[in-house]
Amino acid sequence: MRGEPSCPKCGGRVRAPGLFADSWQCPVHGEVYPMQPVTPPSVGSLGVVVHRAQVPVWMPWPLPVGWVFTGVASAGDDRSGGRATAVACSGPGPLGGFGELLLVAEELGVGLGARYAGLDGPDPGPQLCVNGAPEAKVLAAGRPTPLWHVKGAPDDRAVFAGEARGLWLWAILWPEQSGLLMYDELVLTDLRDAGAEVELIPCGALTPRLLTPP
Repeated sequence: MRGEPSCPKCGGRVRAPGLFADSWQCPVHGEVYPMQPVTPPSVGSLGVVVHRAQVPVWMPWPLPVGWVFTGVASAGDDRSGGRATAVACSGPGPLGGFGELLLVAEELGVGLGARYAGLDGPDPGPQLCVNGAPEAKVLAAGRPTPLWHVKGAPDDRAVFAGEARGLWLWAILWPEQSGLLMYDELVLTDLRDAGAEVELIPCGALTPRLLTPP
């Protein structure tokens, strides 16, 4: 599966660095970290993203029973390194049926998480209310990490966001009822620290969620 780099915020075409700009440019959003073409899920494609990443590559590990890895995406190039990563998994939903989970780690302003969440703006912004108790918690790289519900997302999904390792952590789940998974305190591993465990990750078919975010 081939393609060209695109804007992480809108999916539009981007212009490579050249004579008049030393960074990737989107006609709408200006300077961006380019989203790399998505490839079918495999240990090899995951390894490419992990090797380049300057941010965590989060995955539930161990995966929930019956779940598989269904794709990975990243924003950034060989010069900048990966400044945003998105890992997709899918399996049996908590209330039956089929569930999907997308975990995004990114620097401030990259915009990949908001795009997959179906939200305007590069970051959670005012939709994230952190004044009250968090709605969910995960164990990210051994640290308890609170996540709050992000308002304003489309009705077909549940969106949570918080901070882990000084960066945004998004958890986006389809359908909306699959958000119940976040109340089980998932254990997240940064695959940059996983070593040989990456070879054990079960792979499924590529999820269309990574290819056509709303």
